[in-house]
Amino acid sequence: MTIKRRLLFFASITLLLLKFASCRSAKYLDDNQALVTEVDMTGVPKELKESAYAYVSNEIRPNSVLNLTIYNLFNTQKGKYKTQKIRQVGEAPHLLDSSLVELSGDQIQRFLNTKGYFTANVRPQLLLNKKKAKIDFVAELRDPFFVQKIKYDFDEPAFLEIYNEKVAPLSGLKEGMQYDASRLAEEREKLYLSIKNKGYFDFLRQYMRVGVDTTMLGNHADLFIKVANPDSGFHRRYHIGQVSLHILTGNGKKLAVAQERDPSTGLILADQTSRFRLKPIARYMYIRPGQVYSLENETLSYDRLYEMNGFRSVKIHYEKADSNLLDVSYELIPRPLMANQVEGEYTFSSGMSGFNIGNTFSHRNVFGGAELLEVKLRYGVLFDPRLSGNLAQKIFNNDFQVGVNLVVPRLLLPFGVRSSGRFGLPRTTFSSSLQLFNQDGTYSNRYFINTLNYSWWKSRNLQHSFTPLVLEYRAGRFNPDFKARLIEEGYQLYVESNDRQYFGLGAQYAITWNAPKLQKLEDFSFVRGIVDLSGNTLGVLNSLFHFSQNAAGMNTLFGVAYLQYAKAEADYRLYRYLGGNRQLVFRFNAGVIVPYGNNSELLIFEKSLFAGGMNGMRAWQARTLGPGGYNRSSIRASDEAKTEQLRLNLRNLDQLGELKLESNVEYRFRLLDNFLGAKMNGATFVDMGNIWRLRPNALNQDGEFKFDRFFSQIALGTGFGLRFDMDYFTMRLDAGLKLKDPQFTGADQWVVKHLFDAKDFKDKYRQTNSPDRYGFFQYNFGVGLPF
Repeated sequence: MTIKRRLLFFASITLLLLKFASCRSAKYLDDNQALVTEVDMTGVPKELKESAYAYVSNEIRPNSVLNLTIYNLFNTQKGKYKTQKIRQVGEAPHLLDSSLVELSGDQIQRFLNTKGYFTANVRPQLLLNKKKAKIDFVAELRDPFFVQKIKYDFDEPAFLEIYNEKVAPLSGLKEGMQYDASRLAEEREKLYLSIKNKGYFDFLRQYMRVGVDTTMLGNHADLFIKVANPDSGFHRRYHIGQVSLHILTGNGKKLAVAQERDPSTGLILADQTSRFRLKPIARYMYIRPGQVYSLENETLSYDRLYEMNGFRSVKIHYEKADSNLLDVSYELIPRPLMANQVEGEYTFSSGMSGFNIGNTFSHRNVFGGAELLEVKLRYGVLFDPRLSGNLAQKIFNNDFQVGVNLVVPRLLLPFGVRSSGRFGLPRTTFSSSLQLFNQDGTYSNRYFINTLNYSWWKSRNLQHSFTPLVLEYRAGRFNPDFKARLIEEGYQLYVESNDRQYFGLGAQYAITWNAPKLQKLEDFSFVRGIVDLSGNTLGVLNSLFHFSQNAAGMNTLFGVAYLQYAKAEADYRLYRYLGGNRQLVFRFNAGVIVPYGNNSELLIFEKSLFAGGMNGMRAWQARTLGPGGYNRSSIRASDEAKTEQLRLNLRNLDQLGELKLESNVEYRFRLLDNFLGAKMNGATFVDMGNIWRLRPNALNQDGEFKFDRFFSQIALGTGFGLRFDMDYFTMRLDAGLKLKDPQFTGADQWVVKHLFDAKDFKDKYRQTNSPDRYGFFQYNFGVGLPF
């Protein structure tokens, strides 16, 4: 049997098993029961079907084949459903219930009425066959009604001015439009918010009433929109009087403490914890003495104070001081002053396995303004069973990192420009980190970096991030014996680009669009772009002061060469909501880095691009894909034993590039609503991409980018993933399968054809690439979604 026939055979068997499970799922029912297998809506306009389907009771919607099959596996016995000891897995069968069918039909009819089909009539029709039921909600719509006239009646003249200024220019209600109740609701909400923002503290939505007159000839309706006065006869407009800030202890009780008044703002602070300062917090208290009352300022205050991440409870109270004056009291309960979080992940592939473990210590109020201090420790290790000795001697590489971040919830600038924070909390972040990396018998790296970053929001969905200072120092060293062997085998350029020290002084800028929507189920696009420049300032200083040069002819500062490069990355994603808990995501990610000037030929390890890993090409382990068509069999030493050792030592160090192109398509869906207290989601994905060198490199044969062959060097992987939604975070397990691997040539790139004769294929691969092993599958476990 050929490989193609095997694939077809196994795919057919899988589909037949699923179909069989679906067809046989009704056999466990009693004779007077029927399983709902299909729901249709004849006569409902296509654009309204999805919305109308939401009014069908969940209990009579068709089951998910997979979920019902899982339920049947654990909750059937002797050809019947169990009545005791029922396990909460999968999804119980959705049985035909005539009362729910009638109720759903009535709800669909009411929904169609809200869309202008006032004379619509919905009649459910049932088709029963062998304990299976098909429900068809047949709608007789007739012609929809259109709005002929819209009449407004405001008892309060000021409200008419507010409507004309704030609501009318963007109103969704137009004469001649098809009647739509949702447009009326939007109009009412806009008017309500506009009036509340103009000082009318007591105004309620109920004061706005809508009448619909359909008695005229033809399918026409007149709308009457009235905004009435209260029983007192008029709406009162309020101003803000005294504003106070009360910071309470953890029990939330308000105690009498000494108060502090800010003479410039008139704000009052009463801090029961004695740990906070008024000024940093007052920046985001948008309700101030003398202002007109505004619901928008109240909402902004809630949003920004919670966003400071220092308070677990924020409440704003109002008290009427006189006929048109409101005294305001902010009550904040701080979060625990200090916290500690441990996290980790495990990965294994191609015979190698490892783990990462991290610890984060947080202090949430370092200087009295809800500043966040974080101290992060992280350790990662990768084991290779091919190494001799005990477990400690089988460590292939290890990576230790320590970092300190100080996040200040405002922009600390030497001049008067600052963000008001109306669209998002501005932040200033001071960061310092140290990395110690060691690959056994091969390479060690010491990397120290310090940054100053400003981030702020220009609009509700547009965020800027500017890092004017990136100061870094790196010392990379090869093992002396390994270095000598590399030089002996002709890898001099590779040695020069990695076995060296350097300084870096640069700046970065990033722009992000629609980040707040990433957790929402709706249609939107996400864009993130990054520009990273280094060495320009030092290059100018060198032209003025003529720095000394090292033996390689590179300019140095304090005896250490400095970097010059330009790097750019772009990440575009398209999210499409398919209803329910289904979502389709398309992602395109590209990056390029160009070294120039002081290091035009020597791109360093840390700045290089790589492919593979749990957030990109998931069928490959990080740094094991590319560049281009590079195959590690090209690594050769003077004899076979040295060749194997050389390949082993270069692993994860030789597959880097200056150009990256990657694309991902992922379909996300719900599997189980309750799995050990979490929602279990599934995902299927296809990943495409690779990295390339910009110019030929002696180490990476066939690794440079060329237009006439780059398409054939695109790697292709697919897979399936499980996501366990814990509300506050998501745990993820992905299994990636290699389909097309560009390290091979021609038809041999489609490695998936060897999936069912894997032993022979792996044996041949090991003969040419030993000690590397070929793995078709890559498993990744981590926290958070890949994108």
